[in-house]
Amino acid sequence: MKPNPSTSNDISFDDFKSQIIEDYKVAVTSRECSLMGRREVLSGKAKFGIFGDGKELPQLAMARAFQNGDFRSGYYRDQTFMMALDYLNPKEFFHGLYATTDLEKEPMSAGRQMGGHFVTHSVNEDGSWKNLTEQKNSSADISCTAGQMPRLVGLAQASKIYRNVEGIDQTNFSKNGNEVAWGTIGNASTSEGHFFEAINAAGVMQIPMVICIWDDEYGISVPSEYHTTKGDISEALSGLQRDEDNKGFEILKVKGWDYTALIHTFENASDIAREGHVPVIIHVTELTQPQGHSTSGSHERYKSAERLEWEKEHDCNKMFREWIIENGISSEDELKKMEREIKQKIRAAKKDAWSEFLQPHLDAKKQLVQLLDNVAAKSPNRAFILKVKNDLIAIEEPLKKDLASKSRKVLRYLLGENTPEKQQLQLWINNFFTDTEPKYSSNLYSELPNKATNIKAITPTYSDSSKEVDGRVILRDNFDTLFSRYPEALVFGEDTGNIGDVNQGLEGLQKKYGKLRVADTGIRETSIIGQGIGMALRGLRPIAEIQYLDYILYAIQTLSDDLASLMYRTVGKQKAPLIVRTRGHRLEGIWHSGSPMGGLVHLLRGMYILTPRNMTQAAGFYNTLMKSDEPALIIESLNGYRLKEKMPSNLGEFCTPIGKVETMKEGTDITILSYGSTLRIVESVANDLLEVGIDAEVIDAQSLLPFDLEHDVVKSLQKTNRLLVVDEDVPGGCSAYLLQEVVENQGGYKYLDSAPQTLTAKAHRPAYASDGDYFSKPNAEDIFEKVYEIMHEVDPKSYPPLR
Repeated sequence: MKPNPSTSNDISFDDFKSQIIEDYKVAVTSRECSLMGRREVLSGKAKFGIFGDGKELPQLAMARAFQNGDFRSGYYRDQTFMMALDYLNPKEFFHGLYATTDLEKEPMSAGRQMGGHFVTHSVNEDGSWKNLTEQKNSSADISCTAGQMPRLVGLAQASKIYRNVEGIDQTNFSKNGNEVAWGTIGNASTSEGHFFEAINAAGVMQIPMVICIWDDEYGISVPSEYHTTKGDISEALSGLQRDEDNKGFEILKVKGWDYTALIHTFENASDIAREGHVPVIIHVTELTQPQGHSTSGSHERYKSAERLEWEKEHDCNKMFREWIIENGISSEDELKKMEREIKQKIRAAKKDAWSEFLQPHLDAKKQLVQLLDNVAAKSPNRAFILKVKNDLIAIEEPLKKDLASKSRKVLRYLLGENTPEKQQLQLWINNFFTDTEPKYSSNLYSELPNKATNIKAITPTYSDSSKEVDGRVILRDNFDTLFSRYPEALVFGEDTGNIGDVNQGLEGLQKKYGKLRVADTGIRETSIIGQGIGMALRGLRPIAEIQYLDYILYAIQTLSDDLASLMYRTVGKQKAPLIVRTRGHRLEGIWHSGSPMGGLVHLLRGMYILTPRNMTQAAGFYNTLMKSDEPALIIESLNGYRLKEKMPSNLGEFCTPIGKVETMKEGTDITILSYGSTLRIVESVANDLLEVGIDAEVIDAQSLLPFDLEHDVVKSLQKTNRLLVVDEDVPGGCSAYLLQEVVENQGGYKYLDSAPQTLTAKAHRPAYASDGDYFSKPNAEDIFEKVYEIMHEVDPKSYPPLR
């Protein structure tokens, strides 16, 4: 199904006819897969289906204009496009529908995402980059409506960087920035903020991005007039149209059933974007949705009889077929024969895929049935075990969960027994889980030798002439070293460029490295993160700056659903080593001093979350991450930029380890665990506690995801037997996470003589000014009294009540 890269402008008529017939074969193949896919869901073999029927023709046109090195950032209707590029065949389509956990058979996600979510593999088995310029590329889809838009901006921006920034090794990533980033989206999803933010950013930056809007006039049951001003997205966006005096978008509109117009429109869009780095919107109208939105419902419930009849008559495949016959490209009989053959091939592919999906389960079922027979023969609970066995036999097409559930249930009937047969069953279950669980759990983080947690610590060194400087100067000079060492590194964000960020951590670097490598952006956090994701997917090393920690909530969906899950949902076949830089903690006021760490820790599994206590530690984290290729969030201490620190002599070299805590003060009476700016208060209080005979051990968590891989905190508890977690997050936030890590996961409960406790901020946002901070977040007196209270419970005589 791989298309000839030639266009209709430079091939003979016979070749053009051949291209048309090839396109029709792909369109029919895709449609039949959709029709059979729906039946597989309704029969119960597949869980859910959402298909690309009705969108076949524009996707064929897009495939014709798509070149090696280009990237797609699309959504779950694009199966025809992937089939046209020969990246999806019918058997793989059905394996995706059945959620086969074999990446060779289901190359999109090995069953981790429902069918319709597409990806190409960007990395080799060892984690090294493939040559992305020699293949057509698709970034990994997500279901979230318009969620594909932010990364589309970065995929396009990468071409601008490669074309205009000297010194970057483009070998595997670009050919002088000639690649186009193609986005696809349904018309209703253009109502999302992600869409408008990304569109505005692309227009401002003038990047080679083509966004294709598949318009079937509905968003599930809701018609366009409820979604879009004027009921027409290209009309609503008409103010973005470029003219002689103003840069902007080229906006093209084309009917989705008009093959020749589609071919020319997409070729035109490709040329405009590729040559001039001008963003383009293609609004494809008059599309249909023959089977409705998904297998969850029927569009007959909400579309009028007239609309349904119109959709039947204007189905793009039907119109394409009629056009082929009318123009003498093929005959009715020839097309019927072709269609019959395609249906037969797809039925065979469906049958083969189901057989391949099912066979390992049937083999395991056969083994398990025999084991259950064996244990039943030796057990006094034989009747109960045989019932479970017979229930398993009755499941003709078992899933993995059926095998796991039935086998584990039998163990209940074998309590107190100790026979070789029982041991064989236990071994089978353990081996089954050892083999099966990674198919659903692997690759949340890198599992390769160069993963960030394997980067060894390198301590800062100091010369005799090392001076104390503002912490921000250490950051600035370390960034300077990194940008010199890594030509592919760049940083961007609000106020990042000209003024060198609001705290001067990038002072003067734009002048030195240029406006593309140290760049200002508009106020648009979601697309800032998207820029970073897209550029990281194309081999650059971006640092995306979110001005304050509170503002990261604007971008949390993109961080959580796209970046943090990328390696997991591609089973390690794509990577985006984006570093997100922000600052937070202890600033006074509701909107700039929040510490939503509990939310971030839970929503961003798949990223590292790092909370350095000072700027030397922060610089060390940047150095560590640049030696690896994984995404991370670094939260600098907002009130630490002007605090004095000694200037290291090995800038760019020293590395703060990820996943390790640091003991700041040793003690014997209680372990106090904290991080970030609050740690400085804890250190101060620890000295005050010595005056009343309490010797506290102070530990800096510094790395929240992952946390304390070497279990040093529990080693501290073996000494002190008491634990207090101090955190400026809300109650039950990050402190609860840290408590679970230490008490449950590290087994710290075994060494506690007092109840483990937390001291957090109040449940409300911190009030404004110094008094607001004092009464909203843990202060020195709060910490002192909490520790004293714990020791009072231990020894009331030595520690009488304070108040």
